[in-house]
Amino acid sequence: MIRTYEEMLIEDIESLKGGKGFVRVINFFNQEDFLGKGRLYGKSVIKPGHSIGYHQHSGDQEAYFILKGEAKYIDNGKEICLKPGDLAICKDGDYHSIESIGNEDLEYIMLILYS
Repeated sequence: MIRTYEEMLIEDIESLKGGKGFVRVINFFNQEDFLGKGRLYGKSVIKPGHSIGYHQHSGDQEAYFILKGEAKYIDNGKEICLKPGDLAICKDGDYHSIESIGNEDLEYIMLILYS
């Protein structure tokens, strides 16, 4: 199976989880692609100063693999700077948020799998 970029669901979401500005989500998978094991696999693009708000994962876990830009990542209350090549995992029951900092868009691959 091949899915072209034009066939992917692309969403511009305002105030995601109470965050600032917009987050572009490019969904690589449709729901049937997960085989009941997850709910999100795709790429996020966040402009500088925009963010996803601080939130808890319940019944799932999420991973971010940074491709481009810099991020202020909050991991259970601890602030960390993420750069290209870094991986952050928010496990079931944990809290996190991410904000694009610096001069270029933040781009990362994200994956949410059920616990």
